[in-house]
Amino acid sequence: MYNKGQHVVYGNKGVCTVEDITTLNIPGVDREKLYYILKPLYISSSTVYVPVESGESSLRSVLSRQEAEDFICSIPRISLIQIVNEKLVEQEYRSCMRSNDCRELVRVIKTIYGRKTKRLKAGRKETAVDSKYFKLAEDNLYGELAVSLDMPRAEVGGYILRRLQEGAAAQEAGPEAALL
Repeated sequence: MYNKGQHVVYGNKGVCTVEDITTLNIPGVDREKLYYILKPLYISSSTVYVPVESGESSLRSVLSRQEAEDFICSIPRISLIQIVNEKLVEQEYRSCMRSNDCRELVRVIKTIYGRKTKRLKAGRKETAVDSKYFKLAEDNLYGELAVSLDMPRAEVGGYILRRLQEGAAAQEAGPEAALL
């Protein structure tokens, strides 16, 4: 069970604060059932009501700082989405987004980045579907990492890039560099 004031991740709403855990006084709703009242951090006009009993499957804790750092280091090893049928690409993206998993968000971002680069080289524009899901995946990933790393969301992309460049430079320098 999550606690009042805790940050959790909930689907496409991203990082939310557990505002309360209570019953709801709404007609047609079981008044004995407990709900998490969630306030998304980056969607100020939204409130989400999640039954506590289903919270274990639809909510998860925000990554800790160490988990976030380890995750960033793992990004180069995360594979792309294998798109077999172009007509099902949005379904693939939606499935990744619903997983509530940072690795899946990175798969979406990396896949779309590669597709966009190819299309631009061929003189074509990015597709509307790719643009939409790139932004959604990036917003959700950066939102969570901002909370985990205690930094503004706008700085997360640059931070990830620096960390990945540092990791690549250390690998090129060889194992001896770790001793310096």
